[in-house]
Amino acid sequence: MIRIFVVDDHALVREGLLRLLSADDTLEIVGFADSIQNTLAKIDGDGDHPAIGLDGIDVLILDYDLGTENAIPLVSTLKERGFPGRILIVTAGLPNKDALELIRIGVSGIFHKKHPPEDLHKNIKEVAAGKFLIDQGYFQSLVESSDGMSKPAAQYSERDKQILRMILEGCPNKEIAANLKVSESAVKASLQGLFAKTGVRTRGQLVRVALEQGGV
Repeated sequence: MIRIFVVDDHALVREGLLRLLSADDTLEIVGFADSIQNTLAKIDGDGDHPAIGLDGIDVLILDYDLGTENAIPLVSTLKERGFPGRILIVTAGLPNKDALELIRIGVSGIFHKKHPPEDLHKNIKEVAAGKFLIDQGYFQSLVESSDGMSKPAAQYSERDKQILRMILEGCPNKEIAANLKVSESAVKASLQGLFAKTGVRTRGQLVRVALEQGGV
């Protein structure tokens, strides 16, 4: 079972999402909230309900637009507190700079609300399994917006660019190796080289830096 917590400030959307996800017997809804404050209160315990705990959630489904707030402060707070689960942003639209920031601070994916329910189910299961996923519309937009940015001191090889694009498509190392017709150890070595070039430690951070520097 994948334990799900849903955060959306619109009651109608939130209730619809909860019903949709509850129909999947591989998912367990452990909580929901309509704001950053209420999310943290339910994770920590609010007096009326026992604490869910940071380790009680596998995937946090988080709307980007929370009325007077957006998702960035909540993601930052959870990451600072050592939240071990995955965070999937669900949105009808967000600025490129915020998409890059969310990638930088460690979300596992960005999903656009225009896609059908079955795609959301698939994305939840894939990020729960450790994949990094970004809506391809945002990917293209981020790539285009990176054109005018400063280029990195270290140059990206064509192999580097191929790997970065496959990471953005959510491919694990095994699939990248198969596509490139190389061993998984060769892919791991290439990733370590990319981490060293960019000075980051996670796939999400790697993608963010590469996009900013025109690496993909």
